[in-house]
Amino acid sequence: MTTRADDDPAAGHARTLLRAATRHSGARCVALCLVSITATVAGLLLPAALGRALDLLLAHAPATRWVLYCAGLVLLLAVLDAAQTVLTGTVDARSTAWLRRRLTGHVLGVGPRAADRFGSGDLVARLVGNAAEAGTTPAARAALLAALAGPVGGVIALGLIDWRLAAVFVAGAPVLALLLRAVARGTTESATRYQQAQGRIAAALAEAVEGVRTVRAAGTEARETARVLRPLPGLSEAGHRMWRVQGQAAAQAVAVAPLLQLGVVAVAGVLLTRDRLSVGDVLAASRYAMLATGVGVLVGRLAGLARARAAARRLGEVEAEPATTFGARRLPDGPGRLELRGVTARRGGRTVLDGVDLVVPGGTTLAVVGRSGAGKSLLAALAGRLSDPDAGEVLLDGVPLRELPHDDLRRAVGYAFARPALLGATVGQAIGLGLPAPSPDRIRQAARRALADDFIRRLPDGYDTAVADAPRSGGESQRLGLARAFAHGGRLLILDDALSSLDTVTERHITDALLGDGPDRTRLLVAHRSAAAARADAVAWLDGGRVRAVGRHAELWRFAEYRAVFGEGTDSAGTGAERSVPA
Repeated sequence: MTTRADDDPAAGHARTLLRAATRHSGARCVALCLVSITATVAGLLLPAALGRALDLLLAHAPATRWVLYCAGLVLLLAVLDAAQTVLTGTVDARSTAWLRRRLTGHVLGVGPRAADRFGSGDLVARLVGNAAEAGTTPAARAALLAALAGPVGGVIALGLIDWRLAAVFVAGAPVLALLLRAVARGTTESATRYQQAQGRIAAALAEAVEGVRTVRAAGTEARETARVLRPLPGLSEAGHRMWRVQGQAAAQAVAVAPLLQLGVVAVAGVLLTRDRLSVGDVLAASRYAMLATGVGVLVGRLAGLARARAAARRLGEVEAEPATTFGARRLPDGPGRLELRGVTARRGGRTVLDGVDLVVPGGTTLAVVGRSGAGKSLLAALAGRLSDPDAGEVLLDGVPLRELPHDDLRRAVGYAFARPALLGATVGQAIGLGLPAPSPDRIRQAARRALADDFIRRLPDGYDTAVADAPRSGGESQRLGLARAFAHGGRLLILDDALSSLDTVTERHITDALLGDGPDRTRLLVAHRSAAAARADAVAWLDGGRVRAVGRHAELWRFAEYRAVFGEGTDSAGTGAERSVPA
C-alpha cells in the first residue's frame, strides 16, 4: 500500500523545516524574489527596445534614445545578476547554517537513541551534506518565481505583438509541461536513492575510522575498504539515473523548443510579408519565443528543488525522532535514593533488561556486575536518564526521572564513562564541563581526587593545555573523566566501567576517594573487577536481563557462576549453588 505524503511524518517534518528556514531568511528571500522578478521584467523589455531601435534605424529616424534604453537595460541586467548571485549565496548559507544548528540541537536532545537508529556516520552525512542541499530550497523557490515569470511573460509579449504568435506557442505548451513534470518526479526518486547510498557509505566509514587500530592489527584494510565502498554501485546507479533524467529532459527540450521557436518565427515572417509586422517586431518575437521556451532554466530549477526536497526529507526523518521531554516537578532534598520499578528495555528488537526491580539506598555504593551483554551499561544509562525504559520507571528520591526538569536532573546526576569524550578547549574546561562557573580550585581538587593532577601539571600549559595537544593514555583519559564526575558533584554518581583502564593501585586510591564522598552521595558502579565489587556496600548481579541476586560481594562469592563473572573458573558445585542464590 502506498503511503500518502500527508501520512508520512518525515515528509511533514521536512515541510516544517523548510518553511522555518525560509522564515529565518525571509527578508533576504523577498529581496531575492524582487531582484529576480525585476531582472525578468528587464529581460522582457529588452527585446521590445531592440526591435523599436532597429525599426528606427532602418527608417533612418533618430534612434539614440532607444539605443540608450537598450544599453541601460543591459547594464541593469548585469547589476541585477550580480545582486542575485550575492543574495542566493547569502540565503543558501544562512538556511544551511540554520538547518544544521536546528538538527544538531535536536540530535543532542534525542540523545544516544539518535545514533542507535541512524548511526553516527549517517547522522554526520545528513547534518553536513543533506543540510547543505536542503538549504538551497528557500533561494531556489524565490528564484523559481522569476524563472516561471520569464516564459509566461514571453507568451504575453508574443500575444501583444500578434495573437497568432502566442497561439503557435500555446499549441505546444502541454508538451513542455509534461516534460517538466517528468523531470521533477524522476529527479526526486533518484536523488533519494543517491542520498541514501551516501548515508550508508558515511556510516560504514565512521565505523572503520573508529576501529582503525583493530583493522590495522587484523590486516583487513582491503576487506574494510570493500565494505565501506559496497554501496558505491548503488550510488553510481542512482547518480547516473538522476543525470539521465535531466539529460533526457534537456534533449527533449532541444527537440521541442526549437520547433516552437521556428513556428513563431515562421508565422512572424508571414505577417511581415503582409505588412502586419515590422522587422523590429520579428526580432522581438524571436527573442520572446526564446524566453517562452526557456525550459532549460526551469529544468535546472526543478531538478535542484527535487534534490533539495529529497535531502529535506532525510532531515525530516531525524526531526521526526522525538526528543527527550522533561517535567516540572522539583527534586526534594534527599540522600539520592535510586529505585528501578519493573524496568524493561529493548534494543534492536531484543529485550536487554526484563522487569528489573532494584533499590539503591541513599548514600550507599552499589556495584553492578554481570557477563558481557547482561545489560549493565544500559541499566547505568537508565539510572541517570541517558535513555528511557520501554516499561517501568526510574525514581530518584521518590520522584520519577521523567518528571524532573532538565537542569535539576543534570545537576543531581554525575557520570563517568569507560571512554570519556573530553569536550572543551582546554583540559581544565574539559574537567569543568557542564558547570556554570567552575573555579580553578574546584577543578584542581577534583583532578587530585582522580589522581590526575600530577600528569596534568606536566603538560606544556598545565590545566590550560589544549585537549588536542594533551597526549594521554587510556587510563589518563579515564582519570580526566573521573575528575569531571568529581567536579560535577550531585547526589547520584554513576560510573559506567570508568575504572577499567586503571592499574590496580590507582583504582584502589580512586575507589577510596569515591567511597569517601560521604553519606549524602549515592554511587552506582558498573564493575568488571572483583576488587571494586568487594569495596561496594552491595552488589547487583545481572544475568539474562534480570537481577539474579543482590548482596554483599563476600556472600555472592560462594557461588561458582558469580565467580565466573570475574573470570574465575566454575566447578561441579556451581550448579548446585546456583539453585540457592537468593532472588
